Amino acid sequence: MTQIDNSDPKKSFKEDFMNRVKSVKPTRWVRFGIVTALFIAWMIWLGEWWPAIFILLLFDIYITGYIPFTWWKKSKNKTVRSVMSWVDAIVYALILVYFVFSFIGQNYQIPSSSLEKTLLTGDYLWVNKITYGPRVPMTPVHFPLVHNTLPIINTKSYLDHPSVEYRRLKGLRSVESGDIVVFNFPAGDTVATRYEASPEYYDILVDRFGRERVHNDKNTFGDIIYRPVDRRQNFVKRAVGLPGETIKIVNDTIYINGVAQAMPENVQFNYIVALSSQLSPEFIHDLGISNEDIQYISPALSPIDRANLLTWLPKADITSHFYSTPLTDGMIQTLREKGMLKDLVKASALMPQRSYLFPKGLAADWSLSDYGGEDGILIPAKGMTVPLNETTWATYNRAIRNYEGHHDAYISDGIVYIDGKPADSYTFNMDYYFMMGDNRDNSQDSRFWGFVPEDHIVGTPVFVLISFDKDRSIFNGGIRWNRILRDANPDK
Repeated sequence: MTQIDNSDPKKSFKEDFMNRVKSVKPTRWVRFGIVTALFIAWMIWLGEWWPAIFILLLFDIYITGYIPFTWWKKSKNKTVRSVMSWVDAIVYALILVYFVFSFIGQNYQIPSSSLEKTLLTGDYLWVNKITYGPRVPMTPVHFPLVHNTLPIINTKSYLDHPSVEYRRLKGLRSVESGDIVVFNFPAGDTVATRYEASPEYYDILVDRFGRERVHNDKNTFGDIIYRPVDRRQNFVKRAVGLPGETIKIVNDTIYINGVAQAMPENVQFNYIVALSSQLSPEFIHDLGISNEDIQYISPALSPIDRANLLTWLPKADITSHFYSTPLTDGMIQTLREKGMLKDLVKASALMPQRSYLFPKGLAADWSLSDYGGEDGILIPAKGMTVPLNETTWATYNRAIRNYEGHHDAYISDGIVYIDGKPADSYTFNMDYYFMMGDNRDNSQDSRFWGFVPEDHIVGTPVFVLISFDKDRSIFNGGIRWNRILRDANPDK
């Protein structure tokens, strides 16, 4: 921005000030008015008036020009003018990106198949933060173009201090059942840096290898660090349970407060299928299965193992070709219409997933397909009070300790202590959500690590910006043109 230097050492400050104001072109007054109006609107939305002090800075930038922000424009050195013009443009761009990404929306990449076939691995989404109301940045000093790690040098992209308590600005609505939601990974508060992008998060590593090894074996696990809420890994799942609701799953059907919920159109489960012929790579791609999700079960299996498969798939025979793969109802119908499908069985019927299910200690007999027991799990809501005993402690202790800040909370001899004092009940300070992926058998979700607190909610994806197929090269179908600007949640 060009600034005018009308200073005259012989004039008083008042005369100099009035001279600067009178000499400003009308276009600069218009620009100042627009920027100031936007800034005031942002302060009203923020609900804070202390930033009004910066209006004086805006006035100087656009009108009076006392602070020599554009000193470099008067430099006789051409290199200085050229370099600083780029610096000036980059600084303004970063400030704009910071505000847009913090308060309006942001692009996110889908790194895994947990929401297929609604969202695909390689989708880049535009996530709207206004719908639920944007969070005021809790780690306000951060580089706006990366999430938590600067590339190449692999250091934090943010400063831990100063930090700001959780506050969310007014949005258009709250999270609704069926929404696809981007949120920070709740169990990602403590991370082993070499496993941060792995499904094996810190709690699982400690269970498997022991706390002492995880903390001391840096060659294997990396550094053990704490991530603030808004710098934790981004996850995207579907909200299936809302605050105050009771959720359970019976034979893959979700029940909310005892009422069966409709399946999303693109939900898929893992199957063992018997086909009349082997699938070509092209057909697998056209069917919508990624290479990493399908496994051919070799005919070289021992006769006993093959006999076991035929026990589960009675319509198959020894000439059948067996695959393990996730499928939607539509994909199954395609295989039937082509006369290829002899038989199929849910993989969970053969190998039910029971390891590491939430809540630890209560879910030993549960599975991904039958979850929550007889009574289901009550999802916490702000202001809801629950009795504290061994059963409820197993369900809610992480929310109480890690998410609501009562770090000195524990159970001893059946008595729960919060902040060092015995407590027979607890009242929650936040709303919580139960999130699941549409790729039901290949999704690390609330069935493993529990509830998502409201302060971890980022926003909701509205459309796909662009999509890349990692199984194809750029010049051979690597860009999914049919997904550009596609609705990110067609089931809603």
